[in-house]
Amino acid sequence: MSRKLIVILVFLAFLVLGGLIIFNYLGGNNPIQITLVNQKPTPLSGIYYVGTPQDPSLKETFEKIETEKSLHPGSFLQTIYEVEPAGKLDTMRVFVGIDQLLVGDEYEQLVFEENRYLLARIQGSRWVMPGPEKVKSRLQDFADSAKLELSEIFIDKIISENEVHVIAPIRN
Repeated sequence: MSRKLIVILVFLAFLVLGGLIIFNYLGGNNPIQITLVNQKPTPLSGIYYVGTPQDPSLKETFEKIETEKSLHPGSFLQTIYEVEPAGKLDTMRVFVGIDQLLVGDEYEQLVFEENRYLLARIQGSRWVMPGPEKVKSRLQDFADSAKLELSEIFIDKIISENEVHVIAPIRN
């Protein structure tokens, strides 16, 4: 083998090893922790947004709820994507809210009838967190193994920049 090829292979090996170390450091190998919670999901207050992902009113919806969150210490931003967009121009429907009672004509209240839910805890940098489909799949696998039926609602609860909880209510 030529000397150049050996240098390139060693460089690539170091690059791959470095990438794996960074991925692990950012939390890419952190497991999704799933537990069964025997209580009703917390009621939410917020706003439904229907439109495209690039519409400025989506950002305004999130900013409005973030403002309410700042006025209610201890509350968490929570979202429910009822229709997820496949692309930039697809229509989406998302509920953006917090776990506090908000009053006003623009706010809707979501109260859940289910008495139990699965809670998935995900920790790591947002750059390496598993995608929503992977989390839903793990929740569904857990539910199947425990002979539980999920209600098809998945609530994303933003705990911090590096921690997200996904709440999946269980049909009664």
